[in-house]
Amino acid sequence: MDHRWGFLIGFLGAVGLLGSGHGGQQPPETAAQRCFCQVSGYLDDCTCDVETIDKFNNYRLFPRLQKLLESNYFRYYKVNLKRPCPFWNDISQCGRRDCAVKLCQSDEVPDGIKSASYKYSEEASNIEECEQAERLGAVDESLSEETQKAVLQWTKHDDSSDNFCEADDIQSPDAEYVDLLLNPERYTGYKGPDAWKIWNVIYEENCFKPQTIKRPLNPLASGHENTFYSWLEGLCVEKRAFYKLISGLHASINVHLCARYLLQGEGPRRLKNLYFLYLIELRALSKVVPFFERQDFQLFTGNKVQDAENKMLLLEILHEIKSFPLHFDENSFFAGDKKEANKLKEDFRLHFRNISRIMDCVGCLKCRLWGKLQTQGLGTALKILFSEKLIANMPESGPSYEFHLTRQEIVSLFNAFGRISTSVKELENFRNLLQNIH
Repeated sequence: MDHRWGFLIGFLGAVGLLGSGHGGQQPPETAAQRCFCQVSGYLDDCTCDVETIDKFNNYRLFPRLQKLLESNYFRYYKVNLKRPCPFWNDISQCGRRDCAVKLCQSDEVPDGIKSASYKYSEEASNIEECEQAERLGAVDESLSEETQKAVLQWTKHDDSSDNFCEADDIQSPDAEYVDLLLNPERYTGYKGPDAWKIWNVIYEENCFKPQTIKRPLNPLASGHENTFYSWLEGLCVEKRAFYKLISGLHASINVHLCARYLLQGEGPRRLKNLYFLYLIELRALSKVVPFFERQDFQLFTGNKVQDAENKMLLLEILHEIKSFPLHFDENSFFAGDKKEANKLKEDFRLHFRNISRIMDCVGCLKCRLWGKLQTQGLGTALKILFSEKLIANMPESGPSYEFHLTRQEIVSLFNAFGRISTSVKELENFRNLLQNIH
């Protein structure tokens, strides 16, 4: 059976589309008419509509983006899958074969990536290393060893102050390279109480809502859904956006989990949240173009010809993204009283960092891999959106100290957007397949 048909049957079965449920008094509807993937129209809090995103993504962006993600720079991702869960100890490890992750052997990763994870050209790296040595030399002459350690801790704290994710320490001996093309995101069989626990903690303890308001897990519960969404619609735009981002991320991570939540009451909302997430990450990519346009930046793998070709493709994609006519306006975020806005922004960041830590509690290693990558990708997008002034003030050449993206952030940013782009494309495939189901 074609994998798309197999997934489609499960997709429809999860929402009861293969049953009758309408009685004999009404004219029969086609599966396409009843399917919640028929999402259309404008998105809340946006000036963009679903149809515009579909056309732009599926025909102008998706093919080139997939080609870029198949290149060596973007296919190898270093991750620590052995980090302990910081919230509870009773993690049930998935014993299924499909949950396993195939790690890269040392000789499988290009030397340029292994030896230059944070470096984008040999010339820029040499300059940066020399300048760093000069700074450290000046410090070493005047500070005690204890103070030097304290300074390093302060620097580490400062570096994380604008980050929305708690990223892995990729220098750890437990961090290993994974070839994303050999470990695709797909159904693994990881489900049940353990999977539910992850998302329940994310929604119930990390979204901006009172504990008395519960998500509508059961669409048959009378009035339950309306109570939740009536309250949600009364939130400020930032808190609504946070929920939509998490909801959209949920729709992108491990589709087998989504089937448990994508029920008839909530499905259309979740799919619209997926489009909202698409717009947020699309906007971040349009904002970060100057960082990648700098002459010193290279997609450095050690293969000079391929690196140059891939940078050209990357810039073509970014300029295509920049041309999108209906970008999300992030200026509506944190635009009120400055003190209150800063407090809300910090809460926003801390909530999201907490969610990134929860990914270490996922029992299925393949689900954990893609959960960590997509969470870091969204966190990087948020970091970009809130660093507009720093990006504008970057020097045209030489190291950029105020705004910087590590290779890990770059790989996660584009791969996370690639998963969302693929989801949007798959919805079109589902619609086309459904035309043949009556």
